[in-house]
Amino acid sequence: MQQTLPTSLMTSIADAPGFDAASFQQVHQSGEQVTSVRLNPLKPVTLRPELVQSKIPWSTHGRYLTHRPSFTLDPLFHAGCYYVQEASSMFLEQAIQQTIDTSQTLKLLDLCAAPGGKSTLLQSIITPDSLLVSNEVIRNRSSVLQENITKWGGSNVVVTSNDPKDFSRLEHYFDVLVIDAPCSGSGLFRRDPSAIEEWSPANVMLCSQRQQRIVADALPSLKNEGVLVYCTCSYSVEEDEQVVDWLVDEFEMESITLNVDPAWGIVQSASQKNNAACYRFYPDKLKGEGFFLACLRKHQGESGKWHPSKHRTEKLSRQEQQAVASWIDPGADLHLFRHKEDVIAVPRSFEQVIPYLQERLYMRQAGTLVGKLARNELVPDHALAMSTIFNNAITRIPLNLDDALQYLRKAEVFPVSDHKGWALAVYEGFNLGWMKMLGNRLNNYYPKEWRILHYPKNP
Repeated sequence: MQQTLPTSLMTSIADAPGFDAASFQQVHQSGEQVTSVRLNPLKPVTLRPELVQSKIPWSTHGRYLTHRPSFTLDPLFHAGCYYVQEASSMFLEQAIQQTIDTSQTLKLLDLCAAPGGKSTLLQSIITPDSLLVSNEVIRNRSSVLQENITKWGGSNVVVTSNDPKDFSRLEHYFDVLVIDAPCSGSGLFRRDPSAIEEWSPANVMLCSQRQQRIVADALPSLKNEGVLVYCTCSYSVEEDEQVVDWLVDEFEMESITLNVDPAWGIVQSASQKNNAACYRFYPDKLKGEGFFLACLRKHQGESGKWHPSKHRTEKLSRQEQQAVASWIDPGADLHLFRHKEDVIAVPRSFEQVIPYLQERLYMRQAGTLVGKLARNELVPDHALAMSTIFNNAITRIPLNLDDALQYLRKAEVFPVSDHKGWALAVYEGFNLGWMKMLGNRLNNYYPKEWRILHYPKNP
């Protein structure tokens, strides 16, 4: 679909680094669409060869697709085997890998995390005992974030729903702070034409002010020598290079230069006042949407000192431990605790971390929800099925495509099996969720709120 871009936008970004008005207009008028996904290393899958066009050069697990399939009708999408993500934003991998040693145990905060693309990327490149706090202040958006984090399957993520200023309670705590700041959205015009109607110079200035407030509120949580990754999906200098200059001036932050292959087509710009390194993505120069990123190092505060909480998580009784043991990988190094009737699993190193965070933040989800205890028996949760910590001894029942889609609709499924009791519904070797075999019938435990709603009779 051809797009008519606002004259005010074209005028306002005419002097932006690397901007070429003619080719920029042309690519928006071409109707070209780019589809890309990022594979989940926790659930190694091979996409159909005819679907994969090429590898995204700045991403280990990113792939360009030849066309946009119906992801809704692909059980592997629901199994968390891949995430549909815009290619430019996958450059976050380079920002992290080039600025910090990801082989070390780290603490990271993804401040504006919904719907979860950057958080799932971060989880894929850190160690299993590193902590990722994935935050979304808007409550209804945080539900989508929880769903995507759960499908991804890691147990080292905590999902919170806090205002940026709340993170000042975790002073000098994080090694990495990622802020994908709310912006005027001009970089997404090609993907979301409706955003064009909402763009205005006044909104750009409003976003710039809001971005500065968000960064200033959250920055105390970053430790001395910690790395801030600031990014937007805007072309406007006021939301990009000018905010970076403000960070250097106001907080004495140090710009970090990244190594970028010229063949990638990324524009390496510099902020006007402080010559800080910045990276711009234009859809006429590469296969991706509009994006901006800059990395800065903090030189204020302490070096990640924190005092463990005096409180402790609630331990499981011996009977409860026995009830849970058969559900979990016996080789997994986990800390299990109770929260009301729920059993939660996190890396063992999180035993003191969880109470520390609970005292300071509104936590929506921590680690993997294993299930609920009822009279010393466990009713497994969907999160356990999606995780990598389930016990491989659990019965797994393979489904064909039609049955898998029926299962994901939360409809009746009739797999051929003599098994009775709990089992995992599996498609091409990957878990879809729980079902309970009861002889002549089956109970489908796929989460109601996640079920496929629109399903053609002949997909």
